[in-house]
Parts: sequence; C-alpha cells; structure tokens
Amino acid sequence: MHEGGNGDGGDTSPQAPDSGVKQPGYLALERELTVLLRRARASQGEMSRAVHPDLEPSAYGLLVRLDECGKQRATELAAFIGVGKATMSRQLHALEELGLVTREPDPADGRAWLVALTPEGRSRMSRVREARRERYARGLADWDPGEVTELARLLHQLNRGMEK
Repeated sequence: MHEGGNGDGGDTSPQAPDSGVKQPGYLALERELTVLLRRARASQGEMSRAVHPDLEPSAYGLLVRLDECGKQRATELAAFIGVGKATMSRQLHALEELGLVTREPDPADGRAWLVALTPEGRSRMSRVREARRERYARGLADWDPGEVTELARLLHQLNRGMEK
C-alpha cells in the first residue's frame, strides 16, 4: 500500500480546472505581498508607538479610518475593521483612555454614539502620517512620479478586487 492510504497513491479528490494559480506571476505576487505585509505589520507597530507609546498596533487602523472619514458609529468601524462589537468597544475604550478619541451622541439616533478623533489624536495622527509619507518619498526617490501613481492605482485595484 502506498503512503497515500488509498491503495494507488493517487489523489481522488475532485480537481478544479486549472485557474492559473501556478503561473509565475501569481507565485511572485504571493512572495512579494508576503514581504510587503510583514513589513507593513512591523511598520504599523512603529507608527502606533509614535502616536502613543501605549497604543495597540491593531488600533492604529481605527485612528487612520477616523482621520480619513471623520466621525463614525462604532458599528461602522467594527464592520470596516472586521471585528465584533465587544472587541470594538474594548479598543475604543482604550483609545478614549489615551485621549485619542471621544464619543458624542449621534444627532440622527439618540441611542447611538459617534466616535471622533480628539484634537490631540488628530495632531498625533497628522505627524505620524506625514512622517510615513516622507519615508515613502525617500524610499521611492529614484522612481518616476508616474510609477508611484501607477503603483497606487494598482494597489487600489488589488484592494478592490480582494473585497469581492
């Protein structure tokens, strides 16, 4: 008997038609995205500490969302980040304790609350995000500006495609 355990060593699972995932381009994409994501996680930790030494790296994304989109309900933030209400509540409480966000009643629904950056939170986020863009500019200084724009366009297209 072969190691496969089915007597002939072959795979008896139904095979999906070849979708091209073994193409060199997809293998290279997987490798490069793995490196990019590893660096992004490390960078997120650095940026969160730059905003506040006690800020959890996972909460940095919440601050970016509030910085870009303004006031939002906790349920909207939870849906965007992809966490449950309890997790979101804990993260928002920690951000309030650090003085980075505040909650105010939602004028459209008195039962709901809107979360917003405090002036201190906005100031800290502005400094950190500006420093990050400066780091990108230094790292890509030898790129043509059109290439930077094209990379941003392709990453946007990738992110949109991954939402499906």
